[in-house]
Amino acid sequence: MTAPPPDARLRAVVAIPARDEDERIGDCLRALAGQSGLDSGAFEVVLVLDRCRDATRATALQTAADLPGLALSVLECDVPGAGHARRMGMDVACERLLAAGRPDGLIASTDADSRVAPDWLAIQLALAGKGARAIGGRIDLDAREASALAPAILDDRAAQAQARLAHVRPGAEPCEHHHFSGASLAVTARTYREVGGLPIGEALEDEALGRALEDRGIPILRTNSVRVTTSARTRGRASRGLARDLALADWRARRSFRGDAFSVGELLDRKTGPISVILPAREVASTIAQIVDAVAALRDLGLVDEILVVDAASRDGTAAIAAGHGAVVLQEDELLAGHGPARGKGDAMWRALSVARGETVVYVDADTRDFSAAFVVGLLGPLLTLPEIRFVKGAFRRPFTAGDRALAGEGGRVTELVARPLLNLYAPHLAGFDQPLAGEIAADAGLLRGLRFPVGYGVEIANLIDAAEAAGIDALAQVDLGERQNRHQPLRDLSAMSYAVMVAAAARLRDARLTGAPPAGRLALPPAEGETAGETRHVAVIERPALDSLS
Repeated sequence: MTAPPPDARLRAVVAIPARDEDERIGDCLRALAGQSGLDSGAFEVVLVLDRCRDATRATALQTAADLPGLALSVLECDVPGAGHARRMGMDVACERLLAAGRPDGLIASTDADSRVAPDWLAIQLALAGKGARAIGGRIDLDAREASALAPAILDDRAAQAQARLAHVRPGAEPCEHHHFSGASLAVTARTYREVGGLPIGEALEDEALGRALEDRGIPILRTNSVRVTTSARTRGRASRGLARDLALADWRARRSFRGDAFSVGELLDRKTGPISVILPAREVASTIAQIVDAVAALRDLGLVDEILVVDAASRDGTAAIAAGHGAVVLQEDELLAGHGPARGKGDAMWRALSVARGETVVYVDADTRDFSAAFVVGLLGPLLTLPEIRFVKGAFRRPFTAGDRALAGEGGRVTELVARPLLNLYAPHLAGFDQPLAGEIAADAGLLRGLRFPVGYGVEIANLIDAAEAAGIDALAQVDLGERQNRHQPLRDLSAMSYAVMVAAAARLRDARLTGAPPAGRLALPPAEGETAGETRHVAVIERPALDSLS
């Protein structure tokens, strides 16, 4: 349907992207219809539907019919994502203003879950009349919804707001807050054309527009006089944005624990079934005795029922030492032997799971120095005290030891350089895990038996992604277990480890276009120092099927 020519009195067009917002779009449109200080015909609203499967269209049209002063157009966006929908709406807004002979007219945007203040448009038009070319409004959370969030979330949000304000590029325009977001942003039609329109993206398009303006030296006026109230919900429609940020903060507040908050006595009272502790082991004679002794103490108290050391044919006496200290020692190649020789840590974990008799399984690394029974107690705490939790990850402070110096926070190089950036890019709902590659895991054995296991170092990130997919993020938790020191590997070996982590993540995140063709199990490395030939490192990247599928 062809839109009618723009009203000669048109001064502003408001673009709103919407994805399944039938419960909120009515309030959004009523707030716009209630704008004060504007003549009839001074503004229009363009609502762009992003693959809505609910009654957003019908609700919007009925609301507009009940508000005869509201000029509303409803469009469909064929390209998925709030960014594309907002771009379409702002492009139409620009065309309408230019057709009306208003190059300095205002293209404004808000979100379908937001309510603008009664003077929202009038103040922005007055500011544009005084020369403002880009305006960011103050975004306040809906007080009722915000009251349901943990106080720590609101405190953290306030602290982050101050930090972000400090990083806003200084300019001639007032800067009373840090916001320039989709809930309240505006640019003149002339400015919009100058920057080439809204940068296209599925989400975070508002931040991209802010950068485009700054790159061209166009100041953004961030003023508290322009106000919007937005939803404090934690279930958003976009893959990024405020709702996702609040959801992540909410998860961290509810699902992060301290290991020392749990006692053996408390867990014994809550225990309902057998618990197995599994230690994959390869050449760890210097640490295995202390770890087995610590876990055996919990077995003597009745908390742990089984200690399984899965040995990789260690030549340093690891198996004999572990057996001598009371563990059941199994050779990894002898478990599920029909699948051939074991190919790495993940394979050992998978094979041990096939014989573990615990309803709850705890995995701990066997190369940890200064291991404490509190590691196991802490991991079991959330599982035994909160029945809705099914998977727990350990979190540690990881110093890096260089000679006799311990550098705080410098350990976990693969985590910081590979795993954390990957999760933030492609699985942001898991970005709240402090140590996504930690080998210390406790989980419902039934959940684990339904997961695929990469045979090598990709197992931890794979288990994390798959557990969240199978059980939901709210069934996952993390526990601060203090400080942990493992033996450090040479950087060249970490390259192969990183590759395994990336392959495992890529196999699960194909929809995010992280990968294309299946990866090869080879990693090309440049010549090592003093060598002339490069190296091809063979990296185990195959995966074992879910144990449940074998029965």
